Amino acid sequence: MLQDQSGTGPRSRARRRLDTEHRLTHDVDVWVATASTDGAPYLVPLSFDWDGRTLRVATPADSPTGRNLAAAGTARLALGPTRDVTMIDATVEVLDLDALSQEVGDRFAGRTGFDPRALTTAYRWFHITPHRIQAWREEDELADRELMRDGRWLA
Repeated sequence: MLQDQSGTGPRSRARRRLDTEHRLTHDVDVWVATASTDGAPYLVPLSFDWDGRTLRVATPADSPTGRNLAAAGTARLALGPTRDVTMIDATVEVLDLDALSQEVGDRFAGRTGFDPRALTTAYRWFHITPHRIQAWREEDELADRELMRDGRWLA
C-alpha cells in the first residue's frame, strides 16, 4: 500500500521504490507519451500489465501511438497524480498479437478488462521495459527522485 507521508518529510529512496512497485502492480492505466518521426508529440492513456520487469500494452498498430512506438522504439510513461508522480523512460519491443501465450494474453485481459485479441482492428502488443524511473511528491523529494538508472534499481 502507498505510504501516506503527510507532514513527515521526504520518503527514502527505498520507500519510493516500494510505492512505485505497488503502483505498477495495482494501477491499471498509464499515460504513454510518444512522438512521430517529425517530432509531433502524442499522449494517451493505455491499460497495462506489469510482470515485474516489463509493462505490456496493446494499441492499434496503425494508431498514432502504435506507429510512434514502433518507429522510435522508446516512450515516456507517467503513473499517478501530479503530487505523487512516477516517470518512466523506456525501450519498446513490438510484438504481433499472436506472439504471446494464451496465459499471458489472458492475464492482460483479466487485469485490464480489455482483450485486444477479440477485436477485428489490427492490434499489436508493446513490451515497454524501463531503463530510468523517477518518483517524487513534492520539492523535498526532487534530489533523490531517480530510482532506476540503466535498467537497475538504485534502492
